[in-house]
Amino acid sequence: MVSWRILAGGYDAFIATYIFTATANSTSLELWAKSATGQNPTWLTRHPDNHSLIYTVNEQGNGQMQSYLINPVGTLSVALDNAGTLGANPQHIAALSTGKIMVVNTSTGSGRLVNTTASGAKFNVSAPVEYVTFPANITLGEESNPSMILEYKNELWIPDRGRDFIWRVIEQPVGPNITDIFKLNITGNISQPEGSGPRQIAIFEDRLYTIQEKSSTLMVQTVPELPEDNSTVLARLPIIPEDAPRYNVEWAAGALVIPPRSEKFPDSYIYVSNRNLGVPDSRGDTIAIFELVNKGTEDETLQLVKQVYTGLNQIRAVSIGPVEDGGDEFLLASGQAGQAGVVVFQRVDGGRDLKPVAQNREIPNRTSFVWL
Repeated sequence: MVSWRILAGGYDAFIATYIFTATANSTSLELWAKSATGQNPTWLTRHPDNHSLIYTVNEQGNGQMQSYLINPVGTLSVALDNAGTLGANPQHIAALSTGKIMVVNTSTGSGRLVNTTASGAKFNVSAPVEYVTFPANITLGEESNPSMILEYKNELWIPDRGRDFIWRVIEQPVGPNITDIFKLNITGNISQPEGSGPRQIAIFEDRLYTIQEKSSTLMVQTVPELPEDNSTVLARLPIIPEDAPRYNVEWAAGALVIPPRSEKFPDSYIYVSNRNLGVPDSRGDTIAIFELVNKGTEDETLQLVKQVYTGLNQIRAVSIGPVEDGGDEFLLASGQAGQAGVVVFQRVDGGRDLKPVAQNREIPNRTSFVWL
């Protein structure tokens, strides 16, 4: 028997703790606790070194971020600290390898980087503010809507679904003779197709994958060096299932997950979620499974493996468990709408398919998961 405790955020004023248990003959998903938080803790991230700490945004007009201690049983302490994000409706927060915390404000096109103290428990808001504003295009009516942060080498890559760019941001000293005060600089960008709306990205084995919200597409391209925007697009495919409803629907891509290879799953697959914002399909929305084939040849491309109907509506949260204890056999998903709660899927056929094995409906919707 193996059990995992899982934290789950959402549009509420608490973070839920689930216990997922898998035995040779059965699986179960139990709602273990609810820990009070600020409003709308929609995205969670764990400290990279001090695993007893968790950070969350408060996705609201006056954006906030909070830190919590994870108790041994998987519940959370009261908030250890709170800091403003200096913007509205932050949808993503990242705990960086430097010990700093980065957050993006989706509605106001900005980001804030904050150092931490007390082994990560506190935000050092007394330090000089590190803040970046992503440029809007007033002429074209394009507002900046950054939606994610990916730390890659010494850069922060930030997809902007309002501007159709992936911004490349670096932390640098404010001047040649001032090396202890830093600022955030946009040092480059990667163009995306016009009107595509890049939402989430991943870099896996020297390829950049982007799920594009407005066009409901998955794109793979080479990873460009700074400062050039010279990436080669290798493939771009729709993620909407061919047998999906055609009327009274409104599509918007959701989540992108690429788990690392492991002994049990030596082949790599890409999992992306669909969100139908219109009239729900009785089958729910799908998780589409793709693979990259013929890598390194002129025939390199993406290939759809399967569309898996989930019973979930507007799938925003998708997460695969840790490799170390076999958790990568399972995928968690939840919708932002509907009443289906959280569903656990088993990755079968080497990861080419998903089989539902457990479900908990006590909380209808979740938007982010962290496996403990």
